[in-house]
Amino acid sequence: MNEDINIKIKSLMDQNEVCLFMKGTPEVPQCGFSSAISNVLKHLNVKFSGVNVLEDPKIREGIKIYSDWPTIPQLYIKGEFIGGCDIIKEMFEKGDLQKKLKEKDISYKEN
Repeated sequence: MNEDINIKIKSLMDQNEVCLFMKGTPEVPQCGFSSAISNVLKHLNVKFSGVNVLEDPKIREGIKIYSDWPTIPQLYIKGEFIGGCDIIKEMFEKGDLQKKLKEKDISYKEN
């Protein structure tokens, strides 16, 4: 594993409290799973940064090793890996995602 990629990934997380490693961008997601998480975050009015892994194959592979999670998208809140699409959707539906945002002191819109 290239240490430079780990540093770059960590730097992206340090710069963005809520960081979504995704295919495409929040405005133009390139896969349904990325779109789903992006839409959940938008629905909650969470300020987040989308990192398009399609633009950088090193980040695309590096993030999977970084998190020990085989798929993209991946959501991080203040550097903590929260999960992929199914986990995030389930957490959102149960209110656990909102609890996690509150716990991490991230502002969001309550429904």
